[in-house]
Amino acid sequence: MRRLRELAERTPAGRERYVDLLRALAIAMVIIGHWAVTVIERDADGQTTGHSALGDLRWAYPLTWLAQVMPVFFLVGGYANAASLTRLRARGGDAAGWLLDRSARLVRPTSVLLLVLTAAAAVAWLVGTDPTRIREVFWFATIPLWFLVAYLAVVALTPPMYALHRRFGLAVPLVLVALVGLGDLGRLTGPEEWSYGNYLFGWLAVHQLGFAWHDTRAEPPAAGQAGPPSTDAAGPSTHEHPGGRRTLPVSRRAGLMFLVGGLGALVLLTALGPWPVAMLKVPGERLDNASPPSLALLAVAAGQLGLILLLRNPAERLLHRTRPWQVVIGVNLVVLTVFLWHLTAVILLIGVLDATGTLPTPAVNSAGWWAWRLPWLLLLTVVLSVLVVIFGPVEARSGRHRTAGRAGRFRAALTVAGYAAVVAGLLINSTTAARAPEPLGTPVPALLAYAAGAGVLRLLRSGWGTLDRPG
Repeated sequence: MRRLRELAERTPAGRERYVDLLRALAIAMVIIGHWAVTVIERDADGQTTGHSALGDLRWAYPLTWLAQVMPVFFLVGGYANAASLTRLRARGGDAAGWLLDRSARLVRPTSVLLLVLTAAAAVAWLVGTDPTRIREVFWFATIPLWFLVAYLAVVALTPPMYALHRRFGLAVPLVLVALVGLGDLGRLTGPEEWSYGNYLFGWLAVHQLGFAWHDTRAEPPAAGQAGPPSTDAAGPSTHEHPGGRRTLPVSRRAGLMFLVGGLGALVLLTALGPWPVAMLKVPGERLDNASPPSLALLAVAAGQLGLILLLRNPAERLLHRTRPWQVVIGVNLVVLTVFLWHLTAVILLIGVLDATGTLPTPAVNSAGWWAWRLPWLLLLTVVLSVLVVIFGPVEARSGRHRTAGRAGRFRAALTVAGYAAVVAGLLINSTTAARAPEPLGTPVPALLAYAAGAGVLRLLRSGWGTLDRPG
């Protein structure tokens, strides 16, 4: 509590606290959503299995328009990445130094998760557990890593994409939306390979809007220019770059425009078009709006952005009160840890309840299943809280690290190589089948690539290679 008070007192007056709140709320909604729709069953051999309840809850599909909050996370990620890159460059840093600094907060908590899960898988294999079963459990626990792969890729592209944003403004996300549309056309009519780029283009489009939001809130006026626009209803609805490029509107009128436009496009795409209503994965659906991101998901993102703009002023007033702001700070100190471990908490709770003979397996949508939702969520909260107490300090310490300014050519090359190896390792794990026979839970090449990349980044952050002169 003392540290939270200190951090709250040191918060700069101009900080966009709303961004921190949105990040915390987005992760909380992801976790609650995953936990709430979990169905636990037993197979013919008596082993526990699970699946999503969404396939049996068609009435809940429109609710996923709010429950699918990954666009919010990429939006606030764009804001935060633009802010940190701008600050580092103002201190004389470069893109490689920024990437190395950014990797600390993302890679260290992920490394702990993979180390613990791999050790547990090795022990299970040594005592004779079926490697296919090991992979199933490991795959479920590492589902959050599919999102992290996309986010790490977007972070790596932040310097060049921010440069494009500064040059072309909102034209960049519009081009990315068009590319997503081409990908959707490939999914609907072929070739399906056209859609593979949507995994990157879709999230980049939302991330670019975070850049625009940052610039409207944080960019100081140049000599002879007016200051930033006000955010009340009477304020202007657009903002201009110094170069004259249009960026994100910030007024209440703009919020209504995004909300109505996004919802209108979403209704057309799902009611008249071929896109599913559900924005989360539903077993048996021909198309998945989130994997890869579709035009329908981008319409959801636009609507959510409108709602965010409309709620910003009352939220900022609340966050300038001490207690609410301390809560937001506390959550953000361990937000990635909470996200990474929330499905491991499910595995641990199921294991404990199954071992003690107290695991309920009511049919989905039955009265028993609904009655079990509240105690299920409460028990999972307790288990996750214990995991956060154990592993959260790793992330909290990572947030204190700051890398020196310019990296130099040699360190820059190693930074990019290490970062790419980390992404490659996570990507191999995420694309490996859930029932592949993997004694260590994930393919050895994935572990080797990730370990090599994380090791290089750790050495660089510790100061190795600092004698290299900036190129």
